[in-house]
Amino acid sequence: MIEAILPGTVVTEAAYDDEARPGDHLFDEERETVAQAVESRQREFTTVRYLARRALGRLGRPAAPILPNRRGAPQWPDGIVGSMTHCAGYRAAAVSPAELTASVSIDAEPNGPLPDGVLEVVTLPSERAAIVSLTERRPDVHWDRLFFSAKESVFKAWYPLTARELDFSEAEIVVDPREGTFSARLLVPGPLIDGRRVPVFPGHWHQARGLLATAVHLARESELDDVPRARRGPVSPY
Repeated sequence: MIEAILPGTVVTEAAYDDEARPGDHLFDEERETVAQAVESRQREFTTVRYLARRALGRLGRPAAPILPNRRGAPQWPDGIVGSMTHCAGYRAAAVSPAELTASVSIDAEPNGPLPDGVLEVVTLPSERAAIVSLTERRPDVHWDRLFFSAKESVFKAWYPLTARELDFSEAEIVVDPREGTFSARLLVPGPLIDGRRVPVFPGHWHQARGLLATAVHLARESELDDVPRARRGPVSPY
């Protein structure tokens, strides 16, 4: 799923079940991080790092610990940007060289409704109106969950660039249901990437196998050099 919505500069690995037993393939520091966690948490933690190291290997990078920071975001080896996601029935990791990609993020969710009361917390009034319209056109997609996933991907792309939180109310999502894309207009000053202010994060989404996946990719300025400026968005094209 994730591989379908990211450019070729990003290496992805995914699994629809846990491919490793709890603690297998982990470094001691990682094992200590989840030593007190329930088994299901240990399984997803183990599998997603197994996948991440497999992806790093495809970039010619050696295996290394991938520890969460205080916010829970994975700390990648120097020169690498990446993202992880896990939900019931899916685990995935995406990595890219930092000279090509400023930030990349992925999120996967079950294609089901959000729990009661969550929608009002994670969406703006304009987004809730869009969800009503989208549901009438495409009832096969739980659009409330998709908007939540898109905002998760936006946060995961934002945080490594700014080292600060982004509230759900600080980005407005607009989804294209036919093209499988979305845009996130930041309602706070966007991050600087290679000297350019980025006010909008572009994203892609995909539905398959009872799951929803979203991704954001922000390229380095050098990756845009061959794209005519009149056609450029504020960030990476796909």
